[in-house]
Amino acid sequence: MSKLVPFETTLHVRDTCLCLHAQRAARALARHFDEALRPAGLTNQQFSLLMALNRPDPPSMAPVADLLCMDRTTLTAALKRLVRRGFVRIEPSPTDRRTHLLVLTKAGSEALAAALPIWRDTHAAIDGRLGGCDLETPRDALDLLARI
Repeated sequence: MSKLVPFETTLHVRDTCLCLHAQRAARALARHFDEALRPAGLTNQQFSLLMALNRPDPPSMAPVADLLCMDRTTLTAALKRLVRRGFVRIEPSPTDRRTHLLVLTKAGSEALAAALPIWRDTHAAIDGRLGGCDLETPRDALDLLARI
């Protein structure tokens, strides 16, 4: 059976596709931050979610989902783990019972505070590695991030 897409096309996509390069960089960064945040008992996703809830007033699901580029189903699944750990409470809005507010608890705030110095150090180290690089294209930056 002959292939409908030539191998040269595969190589072209591998070398030029921004989406592929972004996915690789995101996975590498996620693994790097997961490892760094492990002593604090959080994943990078949990850290980002707790940080997204660290506001003067508890947000509803929509702005958090938008900020994190998550659909509501994925956000709900991620929240369940944090609710079980006592880091987040989900409460009905006092002004609209159809809306639920995501409340960062004291325990969640303490977990976030404990993880923050780790995040700062890890972020600074990555920024330091990127600072002196001559990056010509977004793909160059993404490729570098994928090798973190």
